[in-house]
Amino acid sequence: MNKFTQNGSSHALFAVCLPGLAPVLRREMVELRLALAGPEDNGGVMFSGKTEDIYRANLQLRSASRILLRLGSFYAGGFPELKRKVRRLPWADMLTPKTHFELRVTCHKSRLYHSGAVAERVADAIHQQCGAQPVPAGSSADDEGGASQLIVVRLLRDHCTVSIDTSGEGLHRRGYRQATAKAPLRETLAAAMLLAAGWDDRAPLLDPFCGSGTIAIEAALLARHLAPGLQRRFAFMDWPDFRSDLWETLLAEAQAAARTDVPPIQASDRDAGAIDAAIANAERAGVGDAIDFSCRAFSAIEPLPGPGWIVTNPPYGKRVSEGQDLRNLYAKLGQVLRSQCPGWRFGVLCGERELFGYSGLQVNDSMAWDNGGIKVWFQKGTI
Repeated sequence: MNKFTQNGSSHALFAVCLPGLAPVLRREMVELRLALAGPEDNGGVMFSGKTEDIYRANLQLRSASRILLRLGSFYAGGFPELKRKVRRLPWADMLTPKTHFELRVTCHKSRLYHSGAVAERVADAIHQQCGAQPVPAGSSADDEGGASQLIVVRLLRDHCTVSIDTSGEGLHRRGYRQATAKAPLRETLAAAMLLAAGWDDRAPLLDPFCGSGTIAIEAALLARHLAPGLQRRFAFMDWPDFRSDLWETLLAEAQAAARTDVPPIQASDRDAGAIDAAIANAERAGVGDAIDFSCRAFSAIEPLPGPGWIVTNPPYGKRVSEGQDLRNLYAKLGQVLRSQCPGWRFGVLCGERELFGYSGLQVNDSMAWDNGGIKVWFQKGTI
């Protein structure tokens, strides 16, 4: 058994997330009893763990984008030193001669400042050590007939950190969202909204701008304790010594933890096509029976007796309704919620805090996040 699959050994790991979500992700990791290894930074949280923890983090974390395994960290002041030290890393534990890998290289304040030249040397070193091949520019791993594997190299002040991605496709790709509406919200961001809002997964939940249903579907998965990674594959499954027995045990445990009872979850949108997409996505996620979808304007909402939570992502002038004056929409949103949902808590994703101010809703907490390169604010409060 190689160094990676020895379940008794511990590995340095990094859970990547969208900018701003690290505090939410950190709380998730604490609940999963993952061993944190330092404070979070803007892009994720360091932790340490065994093989089981790598598998479990990918299977269970809702707000993480991917899980990286740190293979090595060393000084590299020149290309010969870089190649020599990269060759020493245990590539054969994860790669085979049939593997095709992609390199993601960044260089800051280092003597080796050219990312392309660094990528070329690293690719040569990996190939010499285990026979794996880099994916040629302009093609995909599928074109080359082999498994795809992402490798991340970071040079900062001549210090090189080499990591290998354990996830494969980003963790927001749960497998259920094949139908989309305008400006779809990433599953990881939707889950983070629910977690940051403090929804207790027992009280009613309402999303009056549901689009293709991502927030409502993530809420149903959360309420039913369904692991977000149950329906997909991960990069570690293609590694030479993938522990299929361990993975099956973790899957069985996750499935046994699921429950059938959920609180009322309502989701609506004025776009009939979006509702059709949302219903199809919810069915694929296995929670179609847990969500009440309806086609209606937000001003026509009929929330169930509460109090509960409103968690939503209304238009905010980017991508959807570009160039439109949305002040009236936000003013109307505030009026409707005060009339229909007194005492409810809200969590609203908004592109401009000033725009949200037209709602007249009292904000208790505001968090700056990133949504596809757009700076957004998650506004929380009680109506």
